[in-house]
Amino acid sequence: MDRLHPAITVTNIKNFIPITLEQETGPYTSWAELFKIHCRAYEVLDHILPGEVPAASEAPAVTVTDKDKPKDPPATSKELWKRLDAIVLQWIYGTISTDLLNTIIKPNVTAEDAWTSLSNLFRDNRATRAIYLQNQFSNTKLSSFSNMAAYCKELKILSDKLSNVDAPVTEQQLVLQLIAGLNDQYEGVAMLIQQTTPLPDFSEARSR
Repeated sequence: MDRLHPAITVTNIKNFIPITLEQETGPYTSWAELFKIHCRAYEVLDHILPGEVPAASEAPAVTVTDKDKPKDPPATSKELWKRLDAIVLQWIYGTISTDLLNTIIKPNVTAEDAWTSLSNLFRDNRATRAIYLQNQFSNTKLSSFSNMAAYCKELKILSDKLSNVDAPVTEQQLVLQLIAGLNDQYEGVAMLIQQTTPLPDFSEARSR
């Protein structure tokens, strides 16, 4: 009996990738990392990143001679590849917003095509977007939000967006901006965090 490919058993992609990627607010880096982990676990990573292969230490050592090299794959293998590619394409379309879907969807594209389109979309005009996002990040204040949770969430979203355009924010910068944007109500705890050596990470600072 032929082995059922694990990707075919996935019935709800949202159970594995709970993030919906959106053009304005979606954390592309987090979404892409979750997606790659899922594809690796279900043996279809090559459908979005064909160049990624197991490390030499993980791959079995096999010597292949010209005589042993297979000829064209049988039709069943080609059909399975097409089916798996369609499944991965469905996963991509099922975890992005309608606006993004309408932006990248085209007839007869592969999962790799869609993956590349998204990557290019989020990485275009990096320098201009980085300047804009850095300005937003440095001017984010607690006073603009209804509560601390919303304030911290916005800082993290902006941090993720800066990573998307190759202008990552360090953990220390994130904590310092968190402190800098607090109001007088949090002056005491801000001073305590600032005087802590080394600075706590963002999660701990947010909890305090």
